[in-house]
Amino acid sequence: MVSANGITMYTDGAARGNPGPGGYGVILMSGPHRKELSQGYKHTTNNRMELRAVIAGLEALKKTGLNITVYSDSQYVINSVEKGWLKTWIATNFKGGKKNKDLWLQYNELAKPHHIKFVWVRGHADNPYNNRCDELATAAADGYDLLVDEGYAPGP
Repeated sequence: MVSANGITMYTDGAARGNPGPGGYGVILMSGPHRKELSQGYKHTTNNRMELRAVIAGLEALKKTGLNITVYSDSQYVINSVEKGWLKTWIATNFKGGKKNKDLWLQYNELAKPHHIKFVWVRGHADNPYNNRCDELATAAADGYDLLVDEGYAPGP
């Protein structure tokens, strides 16, 4: 599942308690190259970590104009982009209190110079890359060097 002329990215997010300690895991692949990324946060949500995983993967790229296939088990992330929800949210300034505005705006800027396609994979199934991202995300959530998720604002 590695793209011959682009970047393949697997992502996953986790939160213990949701909200609670969280983390993300990313695997970036291009040809024979592979890079893993992960980070944990003190207090966050699963959806924020799913989205932050994609952001971290995009931030790690050194070139623009890339063809990127993102594999994720998050229907929240995939549907928001692939079904055009994000475009509507941005056009209406996230009217109605749509969550994670900070991360969606960050994703939108990082995505602009690339061609990104999202593909859904079943979580906790037989995909070794998705399973590895889950391991990275949960280990990061359980780690000791947890960051503060500055944009997280708990709801009422």
